[in-house]
Amino acid sequence: MLRKTRSTPLSLTRFIYLYQQQQRAVRQLGTKPSNRCTHKNKDDDKKIHSPIKHQEDYIFFHKSKGQHILTNQRVLDSIVRKSSINPDDTVLEIGPGTGNLTLKLLEVSKKVHAIEIDERMVEILNRRAADRGFQDRLNVISKDALKTEFPQFDLVVANIPYGISSPLVAKLVYGTKSFRSATLLLQKEFARRLLASPGDSEFNRLAVNVKLVADVEFVMDVSKRDFLPCPKVDSSVVIIRPKAEISDVNLDEWRSFTRTCFSKKNKTLGATFKQKKKVIELLRLSKQKGPNNKNFVNDDGCHSGEDDDDEEASGVDDLCSSSCSEMEMSLFKEKIIQVLKSAAFEDKRPCKLSNEELLHLLSLFNQVGIYFHDKTVPNNADDAAAAYSSYQQFPFV
Repeated sequence: MLRKTRSTPLSLTRFIYLYQQQQRAVRQLGTKPSNRCTHKNKDDDKKIHSPIKHQEDYIFFHKSKGQHILTNQRVLDSIVRKSSINPDDTVLEIGPGTGNLTLKLLEVSKKVHAIEIDERMVEILNRRAADRGFQDRLNVISKDALKTEFPQFDLVVANIPYGISSPLVAKLVYGTKSFRSATLLLQKEFARRLLASPGDSEFNRLAVNVKLVADVEFVMDVSKRDFLPCPKVDSSVVIIRPKAEISDVNLDEWRSFTRTCFSKKNKTLGATFKQKKKVIELLRLSKQKGPNNKNFVNDDGCHSGEDDDDEEASGVDDLCSSSCSEMEMSLFKEKIIQVLKSAAFEDKRPCKLSNEELLHLLSLFNQVGIYFHDKTVPNNADDAAAAYSSYQQFPFV
């Protein structure tokens, strides 16, 4: 007696359909297909980074460089729609890859500046734009986005390589180029930290520094299965809108101050500022004639620094021991404590303070001659962005 054949479950049918759609997209891009969500071992990973062979047939994507191409057309359409692009807008795209998003941006904007460091991607991007008749509206800049000066643009729309999310966001919001908005596809965990509020477990120095100068809006989550090759984590889309007016604060002093406060974000401010090495460091900095009035981005940017306080201050005792007497340090420490007590900040924790409270505390410190910024660091925004590339071991800030 013949057994009745079982029907294929709906979920499996859906998977097969999606896989077939993906393969068609791969063939159109001229890329080499791979197992979408199978994370290879080190030996297999070498194949991904192999040199190109027969480029007209396929291309390898380098996961180590953050080359994850978004292939879901509905997600691409949503990103473009949420960006509110006007027909006369000039769009900046960073990391366009093979141009899936670029082509859609060219359809609705006046011009697109695409910054792509991989020459292989540049060739594919130019070819696809020419096939659609967009070559006159596309300007491909084959440079490192962190080291090159951005052209003039109205807004940013980009699938940001994960490894440069922190320095790139800092370069945008603290840079010299004004823009209307930045619609960014970021690693989900990074986006959550960018959106965090005081009291949230993810609240950190990144959120504090970015929200001083910009508003951040969550748009949607994007599954890792919508990328080729498949990354290990999901992503999120956020929109960053620079504020028309920001608080009257010296930005280099602010960023140095938040670095000090968030070096141990869950410790009380009293515990942080009473440390001998911190007192010596602030005494040395405050002996400089105070910060100047020029705003810039220093090289510590949006890095959280939650574990670097001990390392950076390790040489402070040697630097200041000869010039700082015990009496001088004692008096300076008492001044710090008085500031904290005057506004009831001594027992408060940075992770629970709003920007308004932090701004108030910084103002109190500056009023009594306590400063946080080291004036010996370069005050050039482009140098700062370039220096960020050395912080790739800290993907989140």
